[in-house]
Amino acid sequence: MILSQNPAHSPSKRLKARLDSDLFLRQYSDEQPLRSELFSTNQLVRHAKALAERHEVDPIPGEDLLLPRLAENEAILLQVNELLMEAVASNLRIAPASVWLLDNFYKIEEQIRMAKRHLPKGYSKELPHMLRGPLAGYPRIYDIAKEL
Repeated sequence: MILSQNPAHSPSKRLKARLDSDLFLRQYSDEQPLRSELFSTNQLVRHAKALAERHEVDPIPGEDLLLPRLAENEAILLQVNELLMEAVASNLRIAPASVWLLDNFYKIEEQIRMAKRHLPKGYSKELPHMLRGPLAGYPRIYDIAKEL
């Protein structure tokens, strides 16, 4: 007797359905991937100075966005990890990046635990926040990390 798996219930279809239905993923789906050329030391210094000059810092302390965003990202990573493990258990082929994620997931979890343990609640309120631009309201360090 040959058993066929219902294609509508395959791990890959479930992954797509979960990702398509997730409000958080849709909210951030228009974010561009982090890709840019590598800077030399001198270019990095010049770029950092240019960033500092163009940033407008909000004089009013911002919201605590760091730990809530970390929790949202953790939930998504856990879902993706679970779905990838299901795909592997079902002998589906997965992309090399997915293999990397499965192999290194324990390191990601370790970093999340460390951030939760060492960053006090309200920590990001103490950081300078952007006044304008796509990251308005977010800590200035987000833009610096993205740009550098």
